[in-house]
Amino acid sequence: MSRPTMDTVAERAGVSRALVSLVMNDSPKVSDAKRTAVLQAAAALGYLPNLHARSLAQQRTKTFGIIINDIHNPFFAEVVSGIEAAADEHGFSVLILNGGRDPGRERRAVETHLQFQVEALILVGTRLDDDELEQASRVAPTVIVASGPDHPGVDTITANDTIGAALAVDHLVALGHTDIVHLDGGDNISSRPRAAGFARAMRAAGLEPRVVRAGDGEADAEAAVVQLVEEEAVPTAIFAFNDLLAAGVLDVLESAGLRVPDDVSVVGYDNTFIAQLNHMSLTAVDQPRRKMGELAVQTMLERIEDNRTKPTNLDLAPTLAVRGSTGPPRHDGTTR
Repeated sequence: MSRPTMDTVAERAGVSRALVSLVMNDSPKVSDAKRTAVLQAAAALGYLPNLHARSLAQQRTKTFGIIINDIHNPFFAEVVSGIEAAADEHGFSVLILNGGRDPGRERRAVETHLQFQVEALILVGTRLDDDELEQASRVAPTVIVASGPDHPGVDTITANDTIGAALAVDHLVALGHTDIVHLDGGDNISSRPRAAGFARAMRAAGLEPRVVRAGDGEADAEAAVVQLVEEEAVPTAIFAFNDLLAAGVLDVLESAGLRVPDDVSVVGYDNTFIAQLNHMSLTAVDQPRRKMGELAVQTMLERIEDNRTKPTNLDLAPTLAVRGSTGPPRHDGTTR
């Protein structure tokens, strides 16, 4: 079955093809009666304008290309929600590709977006290196959201990981914890600043930091927590790299017969919907995910429509959402 064209719409409406084109481009030079006739004919035929042809004619695509680091992580989805809302408000569409935690795949996604002539690139949790960012930003304005290397030609929207880690430590110390372990994010680009912020805050409280290598997914919790249990080195509190890892920690602790927060308090990071589920009730560092997405669109519009060339680097302050996964340590200081 062939798709309806401007010609078939024009024939049904009893007007010229040129007039159909004017209607589809929202021209004010068309009478209300003719506009209504064309739109009714288009609706009856199921006609949709050819956006590619329109973009060629206007030399605009009104589209942002988004690449997310990991489609399975709700943090990225919640950032994209803010991007979509802000883009729609300004008449832009979005194309979303998943980098799949693979630099090569992300590189190909960038190339795909640029081939589709997106007007800007929004990279959420990028794994591209400096040279690749340089090449991309020469073709289209580019912003990094959440994490990635600093680059003079690229805008950045981040939430301060050092401050976020300190919020987690200060909360646990205020509850009376002195034996706190941080399960880091493994190879994740945000792992280092969060671990550094944890260590700094622990030392500021007069405590010795303990960092255990883990990862940034739910499954990464098992090996790290099982090791602590087997070595009888389970702390009274665990600060996990992100909510996904924290969810895995809760599961492994329960399997080991340890209660949260009675035996072990747990703090996550991101404050995604996972942390807010009733059966999780996870205390978590909150990154303003939707706001970060909205600001990404704002910075790109400044580049595109206001011709801003000087880089914007916004570093937002995280907060702490306190829920039921944290409480005072046991009086004897043990977890059993």
